[in-house]
Amino acid sequence: MAHYGSVRCDGLPDVAVYRGDSSDVIPPVRLYADESRDLLVLQSDVPVSPSGAPEFADCVTAWLDDHDVFPLYLSGLAEDKEGVPELYGVATGDAESVIDRAGLVPPRESGLVSGPTGALIAAAGETGLDAAGLIVQTNPQFPDPEAARAILEHGVGPIADVDVDTSALVEQADEIQQAREQMAKQLQDGGDESTAAQPIRGFQ
Repeated sequence: MAHYGSVRCDGLPDVAVYRGDSSDVIPPVRLYADESRDLLVLQSDVPVSPSGAPEFADCVTAWLDDHDVFPLYLSGLAEDKEGVPELYGVATGDAESVIDRAGLVPPRESGLVSGPTGALIAAAGETGLDAAGLIVQTNPQFPDPEAARAILEHGVGPIADVDVDTSALVEQADEIQQAREQMAKQLQDGGDESTAAQPIRGFQ
């Protein structure tokens, strides 16, 4: 996707991002576009602080509303899961029909979405913007490629009408499972090794 523009809002830290093998610096929050698919993606290299989330959400929501964009917001729900993670949908405005067409069901229990994503969904609701929130069961302690695959294949894919190749996520799932088993063994064995920090590269 092509870099379409950068997001500058109150609530975002003033930092410069650089990439390996390049001396160019870029803003930390960016929009990428695929004109042929009528698709936008927001990418952030920085966390949005809880105190700055309302200003950030108001800024982004106003732009989405002005440009007639239908946003999809993604969130993880820390729950025990077996097999394929469950995926739920919530909606603001008139987006419930979009959730229904994708075959998504509401969450089984009451809950809330917090942080920047929660602020974005709340802002959409307050302004009447049509928006969908996708909530997937996820592991709270480790990167969860199975959850990412479920949300892409059964949420983003049918709603945005895109086909996302998730084969790399299957490979990451195997690698992360091995890392989990190794960590569990180190904790059982105890000793000095149990306190060592070890990188798990490639899972962001």
